[in-house]
Amino acid sequence: MVSKRGRLDQFIAGTLQIPKKAVRLLLVTNKVLVDGQFAKSPDLQVDEFTHIECNGVVLRQYQKQYYMLNKPDGVVSATIDDKHATALGLITGVNTDMLHIAGRLDLHSTGLLLLTNDAKWSEALMDPQHKVDKQYLVTLANPLEQEYVEAFSKGMYFGFEDITTLPAQLTLLSSHRARVVLREGKYHQIKRMFGRFRNPVVALHRESIGKIVLDKQLELGEFRSLTKAEVDSIFQH
Repeated sequence: MVSKRGRLDQFIAGTLQIPKKAVRLLLVTNKVLVDGQFAKSPDLQVDEFTHIECNGVVLRQYQKQYYMLNKPDGVVSATIDDKHATALGLITGVNTDMLHIAGRLDLHSTGLLLLTNDAKWSEALMDPQHKVDKQYLVTLANPLEQEYVEAFSKGMYFGFEDITTLPAQLTLLSSHRARVVLREGKYHQIKRMFGRFRNPVVALHRESIGKIVLDKQLELGEFRSLTKAEVDSIFQH
């Protein structure tokens, strides 16, 4: 999802279906409020969260929304799907019109899933330049070996995309369980990295994204709003 920024006069003209000349008249006669202040400039930049009123009528009013969901197995990370239950379908009792998923999980993966209507925030969340760690608990079909740790730390070359992954941190927890920390999210990356050792992933559970940790009080399929500290943490390094 891309943030929708544009000129104030273009937005009003398009919304009210009036010429820009009429919009300029509204502006100079103090008929337009932007975020509670009279607007004079037709080229003022506004976005989807700018509160805009014209002649006392609200033209746009959206609040930023941020949620964490404890995604169950079998729920697809999508807003619409014909075959499976969707993550968006589990977000009930709130306005979901503009929500999108920030950092998807595979159909059978579980754990922390973030949803928001703030495109700038989700872009920062997934941008490797922001160095936001994603932590996963992984269960493997076969015993783990110490050599995996070094291979993960060096990154791996994927010939199909002609890319080398960023270094990843692998911590062995038991014979068949490990914790993986990534700073990117290539297609099926964790499964493909373990696939180099012909060791299938049996279960994949995301525990955290940056400083946002899955709330242990959330049962599978439950969600809650993020705190201000959790939202702001994405921009703190």
